[in-house]
Amino acid sequence: MQNPTQAPLLELRKVTFSYEQRAKPVFEQLDFSFPGNRMGLIGDNGSGKTTLLHLLVGLLKPTTGMVYFQGNPIQSDTDLVQLRRSVGMVFQQADDQLFCPTVLEDVAFGPLNLGQTSRQAKATALEVLQLLRMENYIERITHTLSGGEKRMIALATVLAMNPKVLLLDEPTNDLDRTAKNRLLTTLQALEIPMIIISHDWDLLSKLADGYVALENGKLTFSEQMEIHNHKHAHPMGSHTHEHQHC
Repeated sequence: MQNPTQAPLLELRKVTFSYEQRAKPVFEQLDFSFPGNRMGLIGDNGSGKTTLLHLLVGLLKPTTGMVYFQGNPIQSDTDLVQLRRSVGMVFQQADDQLFCPTVLEDVAFGPLNLGQTSRQAKATALEVLQLLRMENYIERITHTLSGGEKRMIALATVLAMNPKVLLLDEPTNDLDRTAKNRLLTTLQALEIPMIIISHDWDLLSKLADGYVALENGKLTFSEQMEIHNHKHAHPMGSHTHEHQHC
């Protein structure tokens, strides 16, 4: 449990935000506090979940209100650079963050921008790809990869920057069962805080400590998730497993 004297890791205070083309704000006077656990963020499509993560990582700027990181307001360009170095986000669409010709270049790009030499950045990239069991992809042309492969490489680009916080937007999209299990095992082994947007209750049941439900621009927090056993048919046969129910 977080020490009450410690500032939240990430925080929104009285944040209002709207897209120019929308008359109604997505959020009005929103308060959000992330203490640094593993939090699931759930809600219907269009409820503002991705917008919330984009605000936290500085990709969107509040109309009013303030974003805080480790108790410090994000006000200057220097603050913003530090925020983005510390908070890594894996986008819902992997193509939004993959832009180099090869996998190795994509994963090494972040470390290079953090000041590592070319040799150091390549070593970091290879280490992360080995962690994800993707080392055989180093010379692959990124845009030729499958959707699931791109998602794993997108995660690698973020982990290569050694973030203090990880934001995941629908991380199991496009993943088959084997890749999903590999991703879950990797995320469970990471000792960093996470906010996970997902409709995948099996993933959240194994990864999240609690969850925030977003509806109509409002947040409801719960540290408890109700888990029940549920049987249904799978292509590979029927078996008992755990789902979460909210």
